[in-house]
Amino acid sequence: MALDLFAEMSVKDYTVALEWYERLLGAPPIMYPNDIEAVFELAEHQYLVVEHRPDHAGHGQVTIFSADFDERIEAITARGVDPAERETYENGVRKVIYHDPDGNEIGFGGGPAE
Repeated sequence: MALDLFAEMSVKDYTVALEWYERLLGAPPIMYPNDIEAVFELAEHQYLVVEHRPDHAGHGQVTIFSADFDERIEAITARGVDPAERETYENGVRKVIYHDPDGNEIGFGGGPAE
């Protein structure tokens, strides 16, 4: 059975947020289901939804693990988005954390450096 995952980030300023998420993810949304939502595809059956919900903005948190961690982080930096934090756990797993303009946390995780 195939499952689709939709993780949602609530934002105050929809226009500013869309521009930021396009730079973070390196691509525009794949669809706009309505006037307040934009859907970005992370991978097959995995989506990040940016929704204009000012009363809920800034409380989201999601971590995305990526096999191409180093290349992905370099590409994000090249697009002008700097991380808020970098962590390396005892087992070597790395995590880079970004905050959108509303304070939502988007982390990218990857295995030990090669």
